[in-house]
Amino acid sequence: MQDTLFLFDIDGTLTDSVTTYHKVITIAMQRLGITNIDTDYDNYLHHTDSYALEYNYERNFGKKASLEQRDLMDDVLAQEMHNHPAITEVLGANTLLQALAKNNIPVAFGTGAFPKATAIKMTSAGLAYGTEVLATSKTSITREGFVLQAIDQAKSFYNKTNFNRIIAFGDGVWDLQTAQKLGLEFVGVGNAKKQALVANGCKHWVEDFIDFDYKSL
Repeated sequence: MQDTLFLFDIDGTLTDSVTTYHKVITIAMQRLGITNIDTDYDNYLHHTDSYALEYNYERNFGKKASLEQRDLMDDVLAQEMHNHPAITEVLGANTLLQALAKNNIPVAFGTGAFPKATAIKMTSAGLAYGTEVLATSKTSITREGFVLQAIDQAKSFYNKTNFNRIIAFGDGVWDLQTAQKLGLEFVGVGNAKKQALVANGCKHWVEDFIDFDYKSL
């Protein structure tokens, strides 16, 4: 499977961090002076930190957030992560990543979070990753944007013109819809959005990675 790319979302897929991170991003925006915050994050147009910042910033101040505001948000998110309990892995995630690395199978990571908080979550959960194959929403407000960026980075890192298969893993309907738009295979992860994932066409689903055999795909 050396010509297959395993492409992972992070929050809720590899790290058990969704509830904590929603609290963190709310506090981070408050620290940036944003007081009127829409906390219905699951129903955002784009499920990304950059969109949360831009959407709520414009609601409060009537103008678009600057790129410098993204830098500030990245810093404040990382600072606030340290005020919350350590993040743990989704069960079996570390074992899966180690098996893929041992067998020289390409992996990449695409997350709607910002990079500094992502590093804290992955390190806290004990999950190995490479920044060379990590794309975040700091450079793309849409999920399609950073997923395509992650794929391009993986092609460069693994010296591939193309991958025969790209299998995306995610816990949210937004991950599934992104995979569908881009023509990627998809595996749903976790119980939180299982019913919604299946209702929207998810054909492969796992509760966690404890008994997951990547060779079965």
